Amino acid sequence: MSNLASNSTNVANQSAFYLNTKNTWLLPDGVVDLLSTEAVKQETLRYQLTRILISHGYEFISPPMIEYTESLLGYASEDVKLQTFKIIDQLTGRLMGVRADITPQIARIDARLHNNQDTSNPSKSISRYCYAGHVIYTMPKGLFGSRTPLQLGAEIFGTDSLASEVELLDVLFTLLDSTDVIARSHIDIGHVAIFQQLCQLASVPTHLQEKLIELYANKALPELKLLTSKMSQFGELANDFYVLGEAGNDLQKLRERLSSQAKHDAIIAKALSDLTYLVSYLEEHWDANVSVDVTGLGYHYHTGVVFNVYVADESLPLIRGGRFSNHFHHEVDNTDAVRSGVGFSCELNRWQNHIQVHEQPFTVVPYSHVQTILHVPNHPDAPALKKAIDSLRQEGHRVMIALDETDEPEQTTHRLQVANGVWYLEHLAEN
Repeated sequence: MSNLASNSTNVANQSAFYLNTKNTWLLPDGVVDLLSTEAVKQETLRYQLTRILISHGYEFISPPMIEYTESLLGYASEDVKLQTFKIIDQLTGRLMGVRADITPQIARIDARLHNNQDTSNPSKSISRYCYAGHVIYTMPKGLFGSRTPLQLGAEIFGTDSLASEVELLDVLFTLLDSTDVIARSHIDIGHVAIFQQLCQLASVPTHLQEKLIELYANKALPELKLLTSKMSQFGELANDFYVLGEAGNDLQKLRERLSSQAKHDAIIAKALSDLTYLVSYLEEHWDANVSVDVTGLGYHYHTGVVFNVYVADESLPLIRGGRFSNHFHHEVDNTDAVRSGVGFSCELNRWQNHIQVHEQPFTVVPYSHVQTILHVPNHPDAPALKKAIDSLRQEGHRVMIALDETDEPEQTTHRLQVANGVWYLEHLAEN
């Protein structure tokens, strides 16, 4: 009985060990390992897209993963603040955040670079930046979203000209074209200033603005109609808020149905004109599939044109972008300054799901050649073998030199062999 009890105890201990090991290796929800093919695909995509951005004149910068929350979240939206992990700096005791968005960091860097400029108008000095780095979310975006995505983006600061939106969209579609996803994508464009200016004209209180934004986001037209019918204190502008939701995807119809006060407002008129131009430009120059939604209000910090790019049948946009304002203190003349900016960002871990990367041939130098040639001092065939290895690597082969007879990975496609002093590739049949 004692032996049986002992065996039972051992089995229980072994089961507990394996269970604990399994739990130890379990990653948090929304956190995954990228292995082999997928990791190579992501790195290839990152390199390809950043090289294109750099070739268009964008300065590549790499902000840190952590910052003090005063700078990291100073102008961040509420959703970014909720997505940010907070930690205590063991050196100073101050609160730090792990970035959930790189755009605020780019704005900080741009403000610092232009903070000490001794110019008459530092806010108009144009700068272009691009970046690629991991961000961390407290909660995943979407049902199967990643909490550790690789974010890539580009920003233009120092100009509010529509030409900067055109340039950025050109660059964006160049990236899409380079990965052959334009045909499967469409872009949805809006303009935050239309809603913001209506609220300004009607002096709509903040709580009511938030309710309208919620109804727009949910496309809840019956509830929107009911709410606007109770906003008679705002005069003819009350119906304009319903018109945005009901006709916001048709610019011509929207112009016709807006109230006289709204359609003759300079800010709203310019916003509609800008949208009309951008839609026409993208359709003409990129043969793009474009839709309009003036109730797509982007993030809280957006102030003008906003856009989302969707690929295939995904419900979440692959790329988000728009215009925003960066506020900073100019130390030279002790004044507050505003730098207008426009940019976009995307998650490469989602983008890579829509592309195919050419599989590199995987060549192994058999251990027999390593033993008899490479490990033999001054062997006459060694230079030719090393030259063959170098040539294959330059041609794009992955060449691995075996460490023993069993060292041949499953993904091996070729062996480097020799016949009559000539090195050649032996193709391995697929299993």
